[in-house]
Amino acid sequence: MRTFLTAPVLRRALIASALVSLAAGLLAWAMGRVAWADAIWAAGTAPVVAGLVVSMIRDIRAGRLGVDAIALVSMSAAIALGETLAGVVVAVMYAGGNVLEDVAVARAERDLRSLIDRAPRMAHRRRGSSVDDIAVEHVAVGDTIVVRAGEVVPVDGLILGQGALIDESALTGEPIPVTRREGETARSGTVNAGETFEIRAAATAGESTYAGIVRLVTAAQTAKAPFIRLADRFALLLFPLSLAVAGGAWVASGDPVRGLAVLVAATPCPLILAAPVAFIAGIAQAARLGILVKGSAPFETLARTHTVMFDKTGTLTVGGARLAAIEAAPGESPEEVLRTAASLEQASHHVVAAAIVEEARRKRLQLSIPTLVRETLGSGLEGEIDGHVVRVGSQQLVCGPRKPAEWAERALRRAAWRSALCVFVAVDGRTIGALLLGDELRRETPRAVQALRAAGVSRIVMVTGDRADAADIIGAALDIDAVLADRSPSDKVEAVVTEQRLKPTVMVGDGINDAPALAAAGVGIAMGARGASVSSEAADVVILVDRLDRVSDAVAIAGRTRTIALQSIVAGMAMSGVAMAFAAIGWLPPVAGALTQEAIDVAVILNALRALAPGHRFGRRPMPAATAMALRQDHERMEVDLDRLREIADALDDARGAAAVALISEANDIVSRRIAQHEHDDEARVYPDLAKYLASGPGLGAMGRAHREILHLARLLARLAGSLDAVDADRYLIRDAQRVIESVESLVRIHNAQEEDIYEQAVSGSA
Repeated sequence: MRTFLTAPVLRRALIASALVSLAAGLLAWAMGRVAWADAIWAAGTAPVVAGLVVSMIRDIRAGRLGVDAIALVSMSAAIALGETLAGVVVAVMYAGGNVLEDVAVARAERDLRSLIDRAPRMAHRRRGSSVDDIAVEHVAVGDTIVVRAGEVVPVDGLILGQGALIDESALTGEPIPVTRREGETARSGTVNAGETFEIRAAATAGESTYAGIVRLVTAAQTAKAPFIRLADRFALLLFPLSLAVAGGAWVASGDPVRGLAVLVAATPCPLILAAPVAFIAGIAQAARLGILVKGSAPFETLARTHTVMFDKTGTLTVGGARLAAIEAAPGESPEEVLRTAASLEQASHHVVAAAIVEEARRKRLQLSIPTLVRETLGSGLEGEIDGHVVRVGSQQLVCGPRKPAEWAERALRRAAWRSALCVFVAVDGRTIGALLLGDELRRETPRAVQALRAAGVSRIVMVTGDRADAADIIGAALDIDAVLADRSPSDKVEAVVTEQRLKPTVMVGDGINDAPALAAAGVGIAMGARGASVSSEAADVVILVDRLDRVSDAVAIAGRTRTIALQSIVAGMAMSGVAMAFAAIGWLPPVAGALTQEAIDVAVILNALRALAPGHRFGRRPMPAATAMALRQDHERMEVDLDRLREIADALDDARGAAAVALISEANDIVSRRIAQHEHDDEARVYPDLAKYLASGPGLGAMGRAHREILHLARLLARLAGSLDAVDADRYLIRDAQRVIESVESLVRIHNAQEEDIYEQAVSGSA
C-alpha cells in the first residue's frame, strides 16, 4: 500500500475524519435520515480521494503508477453510484491501511532507530585536574575522556589505567559485558558496565565506530530493493486486470454496483504491502546480531547468493600472529622463555611483538621493564631485562652463524611444516628457547562454512594473497570448493568479477586491500569489528561483531525474509483474487468486499512482520544467547590448561628422571582436577539443561561418548603418574605418558569445538 501523504499526522487526521464520518452517518441512518447519512459518508470519503489524487499526480510525474489507482476509481465510483457507505468504508480501510503500514514499518525499524537515538552527544574531557563537559563533536584525537559508570563511550579510544568492563551488545549483539585491558580499544556506542575509566581519543566523533554505524543505518532505511521495485511492476498488472474483471461483471450482470464490488475487493493491494515491511523487518533482525546492511538492495541480493568468496587472513583465520607453541631448550622453563621475550617485546610495535605480549598477559606472567632496547628492522630486538642482555628475533640475530642445537633444529622443522614464524630467545648469549607463531582458523570458521551450505550457498572460494602452501592448509581443513592463492588486490578483483558474471557472488574480507574486491562483488561484506574503515566503506554489509558465522546468519536472514515476502505476496494476491471472483458473481457486496480486503491486508502485514524474529522450529524454544556465551567462556578458560598440556608434551621429548616425573605429575594434576571435573560437570549439569533446546538426544549421546574417552584417558594418566618415580621413568614410560597427554589435549580441543557448534545450533533453534 503506497502512502498518499508524507506526514503521519495528516494520515492519522484523515483516518480520524473518515471514522467520524462513518459513525455520524450510521447514526443519521439509524434515525431515518438517509439523505443526511449519504451526504456525511460522501463528505468523509472526499478528503481521502483528494489526498490520493495529489499522491497519484506526484507518482505520474515521477513515472510511476500503482494500484492506488484502483482505490481512487472505487471510491469515486461509489460516490457516483450512490453507494456512499461502501465509499466511506473503503476510505476508512484505505486510510487505516496507510496508518497500519506506518505502525508496521515503525515496529520493524525500531531496532535500527534505537541505534541512532542512543548516539552519544556529550563527552567529559579531562585537562589537568579539571573535567569539562563538551559536545562530542569537539573531541580531538589525543584528548583524555572520562567515561562514567553507565555512560555510552562517546568516541573510539585507547583505555587508560587498569582496564574497563564494557557492554558491547549495541554493536555486537553479545549480551555479556567484556573486560578490556589497558591499551585496548573502547569503541564508541558501547556502554561502561563497570567503574569509571578514562580513554585517550583515537578518532574524532565523525570518524568513530558509532558515527559510521549511524551512516549505515541511514542508508539501510532509504534504499529500495530490486525485489520491491519488481513488486511495484507486478502491481501495475492488477490495475488493468481489476478494471477488466469489474467491467466484465458489470456487462454480465447489467449492474454497475457489481463492478464496483470487484474494484473494492481489489483495493488496496497486498503486493505493495508485503515486500517493504518484510525487508525492513529483516534488516532490523540482522541489526540485532550486529549485521548492518546498507539498504534493501544488497539485502535482497544476499537472499539469492550462489557463491561466497572469502579472504583468508583475518577473515577465515584470526589474523596476525598467534603463539602456537613454545620450544624450550633443555633445562629451561617455557613460561620463563615467554616471560623474557614478552618483557623485551613491550618496546616494539610490531604485530609479532603484540602477539607475544598478549599471550604473556593472558597467562598472567609478571613482565619486567626493558632498557637499552635496540631494534634491528626485520630481525628482532636486543636490550636489557633485569640486568641481563636479551635478544629476541630471527635465528641469525639470536644464534649467530653457529650450527643450531638439536632442539633448535627440531623447532625450525616444526615451524616449517606448520607454516609458522620461529622467534628465538637468548639471555646473555645463551639461547633458552623459541616461540612458534602463526595464523590459525577462527574457532567458528568450520561452523560458519557449514552454515553457509545449509543456507543454500552452492560454491565457497578462498582468495588470498598468501602463499599457496599456507592457503592450502587452511583450505584443506574446510569444506571449500576452490583455493586461489598468491593473488594481489587486482587479482582478487578479477576473480570476484569472474564469479559475479556467472552467479550472484558475495565477497567477505576485513582489510584495506580487500576494499576493491568488496566493491566489485554483488554484495561485499566487511568484517568491521577491527576498524578497517576503508573496507567498511566499500562494503554493502558490515559485520560489527568479530564472528565469521554472522556471514551465514546474514545470508539465512535475507533468504528467510525474501521467502516471507513472497509468501505474503502470493497468499495476499490469491485471497484478493478469490474476493474479486466472489464479488463478480454477486456473493460479496461492496461494503463486505472492503472489509474482506482490509482483513487480507492485516494478514499480509502480520505475516511480513515475522521477518523481525529468527526462524525457529515449531514447538522448540531457543537457548538464551547469554547461556551459550557462558559455556563458550568456560571453554576459553580451559585454553590455558590445554596450552600447558601441549607444552608439557613437547618438553617430555628431552626430559628424563625427576624432571620427567615432575612434568607428568603436573599434567596429571591439570587433567584430573580441571579437565576431568569439567567433563563431569557437563554430564551432570550442562547436558541435561541443553537437552531442553535440542530436537533429540543422539547428538548429546555422541558428545557423552567423547566424555567417556576423555575420562578413560584421565584414569590412564593417573594410574601411570601414581606409580611413577625417577628410577622407573625410562624413555618408554615417558613416551606412553606423552602419548596420553597429547591425546587428551587434542581430544578436548575437538570436543569443545563440537560442543560449541551444538550451542550455536541451540541458540538459533536449528538443532
